[in-house]
Amino acid sequence: MIEICSMLTPDVNRESSQFVRLDSAAQGEGSSKALFALDAAALAAVFREMGEPAYRGRQLAEAIYRQWLTDVSSVSTLPRNLRERLQGAGWVVGRPNIAQIFKSIDGTERYLIECDGESRQTVEAVWMPEGDGGESGEELDAELSPDPGCLRSGFSDLGHRRSQPSEREISAPSTKPWSRATVCVSSQVGCAVNCQFCLTAKLGLQRNLTAGEIAGQAVSVLNRHAVEVGRDRVNLVFMGMGEPFLNYSNFMAAVKLLVEEVGLSPQRMTVSTSGIVPGIEQFAQEPSRLRPHLA
Repeated sequence: MIEICSMLTPDVNRESSQFVRLDSAAQGEGSSKALFALDAAALAAVFREMGEPAYRGRQLAEAIYRQWLTDVSSVSTLPRNLRERLQGAGWVVGRPNIAQIFKSIDGTERYLIECDGESRQTVEAVWMPEGDGGESGEELDAELSPDPGCLRSGFSDLGHRRSQPSEREISAPSTKPWSRATVCVSSQVGCAVNCQFCLTAKLGLQRNLTAGEIAGQAVSVLNRHAVEVGRDRVNLVFMGMGEPFLNYSNFMAAVKLLVEEVGLSPQRMTVSTSGIVPGIEQFAQEPSRLRPHLA
């Protein structure tokens, strides 16, 4: 059985500052030259600094968030000399990379995803074809059980499958032997909320994930399964490693990227919290166009 997070009562002293701080650790620094996590406006600013027209930002955003390209040299909508200038300035797409794949006989896949190429820190994400087993009818609230048992899927056959995936296996288009699916992503490396039943608690909190690292997990998994955004029925749950509301600003920035740049609907997203009240209060003030469901 795999446990990568939960949302039940945390074993934390009620006087703990974790109940009032919405960003409980230093932000993950990541690469200062990563393009992934910059929205179209920020990408346009990059090009303006290079003396290029602002519309190049939208072209690049389309390439990395809609076409899911991972190499600047592959962005054919940009002139070759401009791509070379970007690379020469140290810019890379910088989307998190799937490092290992663990498969279950029911089609569920768990991923170790490298978020920082230098430290090689990994977090977990999960692909659950046909949802998480809690679906009932067509409404999202009925489909997603508030119990995070969807993340404790049976991976009893995974012990001997710790092989590195080939590039072809990761990127090859799927034949889509599924009609719906759920993707689960992480928000922190480790977790400060010491739930005793959760394996992530044993790590403690190592660092927050950046907005690009959170959103990049989702895009990497969607790309692997050739999901057609807006057509395929795929839900996204922020129920992986970490407490999203203790990394609030990066979590919400990732949601904004996924909604505005990738094209996902917040109505097909759910965030799970262990009960971080200041985070819940702040979340309630977010505009509905950017606010996932709350579990």
